[in-house]
Amino acid sequence: MAVGLTVAVVTAGLLVMTRAGADADRCTGFRVAARERAELVTGSGDELLVIGDSYSVGLGVRASESWPTRLPGRVVVNGFSGSGFSRDASPCGDVSYGARAARALPEGTSSVAGPVVVEGGLNDVDQPRRAIVDGFQQLMSELAGRPVLVVGPAPAPERAGAVPEVDALLARLALAHGVGYLSMLDADLSYLDDGLHLTPEGHRRFGDLVAPALSTARAPGR
Repeated sequence: MAVGLTVAVVTAGLLVMTRAGADADRCTGFRVAARERAELVTGSGDELLVIGDSYSVGLGVRASESWPTRLPGRVVVNGFSGSGFSRDASPCGDVSYGARAARALPEGTSSVAGPVVVEGGLNDVDQPRRAIVDGFQQLMSELAGRPVLVVGPAPAPERAGAVPEVDALLARLALAHGVGYLSMLDADLSYLDDGLHLTPEGHRRFGDLVAPALSTARAPGR
């Protein structure tokens, strides 16, 4: 029994180490992709910042096919795959939107001239409501004084059952903070075989829905 217990403990330890190593490799890949996407600045005119998840990065398609390229202005993307409004949405440390907004705007709102589009929610579907609320409040604090449009989660087949609850919560939070909100619940989008990420056509449709909604962007508290 002692030998069996020892083997079981060692095996469990190896599984934890393997998973930790896999997460580390995955997070490294996400960080590389985030940096590469940040370097792709598209368009011209007033600057527009996009903060988001793998959709903003364009995971599964070319970065040049990702939906932010459909937006007007000089578009800068601060994306990180697997991230969300809540701190623990990602296993890669605190890459929540609020934390990243603080780093993206180190000198305050004057460091970026245009509005901010915040896209996400798919990675918050398994997070506690309180964590989403706290993350949203932190984000609004960082973006104070800047016009904001929050774009909710798409009804991706892989997580469609949990999306309406997150969408409703984000809509209420956006209303409470006085910022614009665009629900994607009824968006007719096409997905890759994983049932989660968008095809190039899905990205085009997504971006073309976001672009006209920019007129609803409002500064928090106004």
